[in-house]
Amino acid sequence: MLRTEAFADSLLDELFPEEVKLLSDELRAVDLLLDNPAVLLAFRRHWETTALHHGRPSLPMATFVRLMWIKQKTGWGYEALMAQVSDSFQLRRFCRIPLGEEAPDESTVRKLVRRLGSEVIDEATRAVISDAMGHRGFRPRALRADSTVAQSDIRYPTDVGLCADAVRLLAKAARKVRGAVPDATRHVVNRSRAVQKRVRAIGRSLRRRTGEAKQVVQALTEEAAAQVSSSLRESKKLLAEATASTATAEGVSEKARARAIATLEEWIGSSARVVDQIRMRFAGERIPDRLVSLFDTDARPVRRGKLSAPTEFGYVVQLAEVTSSTKPRTPSLLLPPKLQAGSTHENALLVDTVAELDTLGITLREASFDAGFTRIATEKALPGLDRIFIAGSATNTGSKRTRRRLAKYRVGCEGRISHTKREYHAGRSRLRGIAGARIWESWVAFRHDVDAVARM
Repeated sequence: MLRTEAFADSLLDELFPEEVKLLSDELRAVDLLLDNPAVLLAFRRHWETTALHHGRPSLPMATFVRLMWIKQKTGWGYEALMAQVSDSFQLRRFCRIPLGEEAPDESTVRKLVRRLGSEVIDEATRAVISDAMGHRGFRPRALRADSTVAQSDIRYPTDVGLCADAVRLLAKAARKVRGAVPDATRHVVNRSRAVQKRVRAIGRSLRRRTGEAKQVVQALTEEAAAQVSSSLRESKKLLAEATASTATAEGVSEKARARAIATLEEWIGSSARVVDQIRMRFAGERIPDRLVSLFDTDARPVRRGKLSAPTEFGYVVQLAEVTSSTKPRTPSLLLPPKLQAGSTHENALLVDTVAELDTLGITLREASFDAGFTRIATEKALPGLDRIFIAGSATNTGSKRTRRRLAKYRVGCEGRISHTKREYHAGRSRLRGIAGARIWESWVAFRHDVDAVARM
C-alpha cells in the first residue's frame, strides 16, 4: 500500500526545544522544495494500481525522497546511509523519522530504488523544473548539451577473464540446480583452477616482449575457451535433466526451483557468447554487440578517443542543461538524462532530449553543441530557434561576438559534466544493467535540480 506522507512527530520530539529542531539553511530550503505535492504525485502515478490501497504500508515517499537526496549528496552506501540518519537528530528531522520510530532497513530503501525505476525520478525532476518556472521566476531561453560515458561497475574485460568467470558461474549455478531438483544428477566440474593457470601463463608470456607472445597468448586463450566449452556441455545436459523433471527437493519452493533453473539457463547463454566471441576474434571476424561482462550484460564498449582511456565500457548518457541566459554563473537546470548502451551518436539522443523540452513546455531561443552534433539533424530536431551553434562548424551564423559568446557558453557544459561526476557521483553507475544506469543518472539530475532550485 502506497504511503506518501511521513510519520507524525512522537512525544519525544515534542520534548526538545524549538532551537534544537531547527534545520540548517540548506536542509530547510530542500525540505521546503520537496514538500511540493507535485513531486510526490510522480510516485503515486507510477505505483502499481493493485498495490495503491492494499497490502503492507510502504515506506513514506516523503521520507524515501529525502533519504535518496542525502545518499546522492554524501555518496554513502545504503547501510551507511541508514546508520548515519538513525544516529543524527537533525537528519531524522529532515527525513521525517520521529525519535520513537525505528529507521527503515537499508534493504527497504535499496529495493524501492529498483522497483520505482528511472521514470518516476524523471517525472519528479520535471516537477522540480516546473516549480522553478512557475513559482521562482526561472525562464529558460538557452540550451547546451553534451554526452559522456556512464561507466559500468566492472573490471577491464579480457577474453580469458570472461572465461574464468564463465566456468565459475556455471559450476555455482549447477550446484544450486542439483540441490533444487533431485532428479538432476549431472555433475559440472569447476574448472576455475585450469583457467586461472592459463591466466597466469598469459601474464608471464606478455612480460617476455618477444614476437612469439601473440601466438602464445592466442593458444592459451583458446585453451581457456575449450575449458568453457566443456563446462557448457555438462551444463546443458544438467539443464535438460532439470527441465524434464517435475520433482522438487525437500525444503525448496517451486519459485526457488524455477529461479535456479533460469539462472543456469542464463549463464549458459552468456558463456556461449564468450566462446563465440573468442572464435570470431581469432578468425578475424567482426564481433557485433560484444559482451564485456557476465555480471552487466547490457554494458558495451564505447570509443571516445581520449588519450587516457580510448575505450570505456558502459553507456553513453546525454546531459542537457537549460539556462535563463548565456552569461556565466547563470541559473541552470538539468533535463532528465537520456542514456543508451554502447557508442551512440549525439543526435540519436538529442531527439529524446527535445521531447523533454516539449513535455515541460520550454521554448528556447538559442542552443549550443559540440562538434559531435551534425547541422542537419540538429536543426531538424530543434526547428524554429533563433540560432544553433555547433563548435567548429563553418556554417554558424551571427556576428563574431555572438559566435564567441556561444562558444564560451558551450564550454560550460564540459564543466557541468565534470561537476556532476565530482559532486553528484555521476559517471560510474553502481547499479547493474541499463535500467540501473538510467536510475543512477536520473537521481543525479534530480539532486542537481533540487539543489539549484532550492538556491533560487
